[in-house]
Amino acid sequence: MNLFVTGGAGYIGSVCVEELLNAGHTVTVLDNLSEGHRAAVDPRARFVQADLSDARRVAESISGCEAVLHFAANALVGESMSNPGKYFRNNVAHGLNLLEAAVQSKIRKFVFSSSCAVYGIPDRDPIEEDLPLNPVNPYGESKRMFESILQWYHRIHGLEFVALRYFNAAGASGRFGEHHRIETHLIPNLLKVALGQSPQGELYGTDYPTPDGTCIRDYIHVIDLAQAHRLALAPGKVGFFNLGNGSGHSVLEVIRSCEKISGKRIQVVEKPRRNGDPPRLVASAAKAIAELGWKPEHPQLDDIVRTAWNWHQRHPRGFPD
Repeated sequence: MNLFVTGGAGYIGSVCVEELLNAGHTVTVLDNLSEGHRAAVDPRARFVQADLSDARRVAESISGCEAVLHFAANALVGESMSNPGKYFRNNVAHGLNLLEAAVQSKIRKFVFSSSCAVYGIPDRDPIEEDLPLNPVNPYGESKRMFESILQWYHRIHGLEFVALRYFNAAGASGRFGEHHRIETHLIPNLLKVALGQSPQGELYGTDYPTPDGTCIRDYIHVIDLAQAHRLALAPGKVGFFNLGNGSGHSVLEVIRSCEKISGKRIQVVEKPRRNGDPPRLVASAAKAIAELGWKPEHPQLDDIVRTAWNWHQRHPRGFPD
């Protein structure tokens, strides 16, 4: 297929573009490079530097494509609480330009990068797709809003959509890995300590009702995420799907794994709990497995950390741009 990928210069988008190209698809990447990196775009892809706010440029760039994979978004939870307008503008309003262009170009398939943040603080675990959506920050709310818009475009225009609700993406491919200008994710921040780039990691809360007192999260390898996007392109696939391994790891377990894989002692400082952090977030991916035919190939935490460590060792300062 001839695919249009927004945010293909970002972490998850870059690995997905690589895997889609490996599967024989043709890819056009659109990215404004505000968060992504030009060097993270697979050279086999056509690259367009543009912003989703530019409706004319989006419409021109999407012409001739058969499906859209939409990764472009602002994704810092804390920032969304201090600047909600940025998140509703970029993640929702500008996303409408992409949807309108897709309809005008008679595109039939739209794959959306959503998030477990749409659930907020769930009342049961593992999390299934039928749980009420109750986001607790503007970032999660922006994802929920766009999911709702997709349902209307499906009903009115017949646009097939798949919204993939990620849990904690981690790891790297051989070529592309995680380099955020503002890094908030646990594994890369711990590996920065192992690389000698940061004096210590941070541990928020040790008194949660979990076996070791620290938060539990579901870590999913970025290549497994990419394969779910490839499967979502199949005709007739529509709906909402969780992507996770179905098993959680505590912060202390992640620290131990990073120490084991890197062979380095990682200094960590304990800090108070962060507001709104649920004790445990673990996905049920049974629906994606049953309906998309998806199967995570890299479920082990050590394997996920090892690919991240290998990439960070080769790219200690991330991408050059």
